[in-house]
Amino acid sequence: VQLQASGGGLVQAGDSLRLSCTASGRTYGSYGIGWFRQAQGKERDFVAYITWSGDFNRVANSLKDRFTISRGIGKNTVDLQISSLKHEDTAVYFCGLNARYGSDWAVHVSSYDYWGQGAHVTVSS
Repeated sequence: VQLQASGGGLVQAGDSLRLSCTASGRTYGSYGIGWFRQAQGKERDFVAYITWSGDFNRVANSLKDRFTISRGIGKNTVDLQISSLKHEDTAVYFCGLNARYGSDWAVHVSSYDYWGQGAHVTVSS
């Protein structure tokens, strides 16, 4: 399994940004894709999750008003839309494949068996 995250970059506070994650390889039977972010010197925190069918999704409570997760247009693609970016959104954003643990465990880093390389997002204030 390989995960490719894209869409990061340097943006201004207040801008919007869309990150995409595309999975390839043996994804059959897995549950869905989660997004996490890790600021410099901090732990990797849950951002959002969606099942492959799109019938369930979850966004961290503190981010619900600005972050949206959805199935992308491409096969095995998940998008994370971020609006009204803030300086504190600066982080490396990772997408992960939840292969074995199901949606109930989606907020936990340990529930993900595969990770992409990360997309760097820097928000200038």
